[in-house]
Amino acid sequence: MEITAPPGGFHGPVKRSITIAGHPTSISLEPIFWAALEAAAVDAALPLSALVAAIDHARISAEEPPNLASAIRTWLMGVRRV
Repeated sequence: MEITAPPGGFHGPVKRSITIAGHPTSISLEPIFWAALEAAAVDAALPLSALVAAIDHARISAEEPPNLASAIRTWLMGVRRV
């Protein structure tokens, strides 16, 4: 099997600011993950910040919580194909 770049090529993380529970936070995700997260928010009929807050709430309930960006990527891979 030959491995090639994805459509649009490879891209590094993009930092964006989101307010969670009244607190601004910066999250760095690759564009493909931002797109998947935005689509998941639309599918759930939630603002992006509300979806991220819900993922954050589930993350901090874990025995060994990962960082927020890792939790978002893991959640996305578990619920949708990126």
